[in-house]
Amino acid sequence: MDTVAVCDTEPIVIEGLRSLLQSEDRLRLVAAESSLEDGMDAVRELPASMLIVDKAFGTNAVMNCLQTLRAADSPVAVIVWGVSLSETEALHFLQAGAAGVVRKTASLDALLRCLHTVASGTTWMQEEMLGDTGPPRRSPRSALTARELQVMELVERGLKNKEIGAALGIRTGTVKIHIKHIFEKTGIHGRYGLALSGLREKGLLAAAGCGAANVILKA
Repeated sequence: MDTVAVCDTEPIVIEGLRSLLQSEDRLRLVAAESSLEDGMDAVRELPASMLIVDKAFGTNAVMNCLQTLRAADSPVAVIVWGVSLSETEALHFLQAGAAGVVRKTASLDALLRCLHTVASGTTWMQEEMLGDTGPPRRSPRSALTARELQVMELVERGLKNKEIGAALGIRTGTVKIHIKHIFEKTGIHGRYGLALSGLREKGLLAAAGCGAANVILKA
């Protein structure tokens, strides 16, 4: 049985999740906290395999939570959810280590699919966050220089221009030029589109099936 800890700003939402999970044979709620600090303490002390975190605690606070668990090599899989979640925010949470991203407006069936998918060791992202068409298919990587491939890989991982420059030992201005050339050669515009296209190209992002309410990032 997979165990779940919930950390949410709204007690009524916590009770709703408690009722939902009581009807599930394979899922059991082991902790329910209304502060991020208490939620973090709970997953350290209890054998929780998943932690549902409310984005309403603040993007920075949630990112810090993800980074702290990753640095500690914690086995807990974090699912970030919230009423308002943009495509860019969803991608940033996944890049920071989240195992799932879902809106609170998702159906109960979609939420359960998210939980079961994450419990199986696969990352989950709600399809509606990808927009209507998704980024265009990029040109072959062979069209890019070795340095442009390096820069693109770091962009896909969510690094900023200054961080990319430091990692490669080049100036920030040079990074901007490389990114401009990458956009021109691939036909993709925007860092989000480039990162999402990279996930698709590597086979990490695939539709869960016709009409499904999510996409699955394969482990």
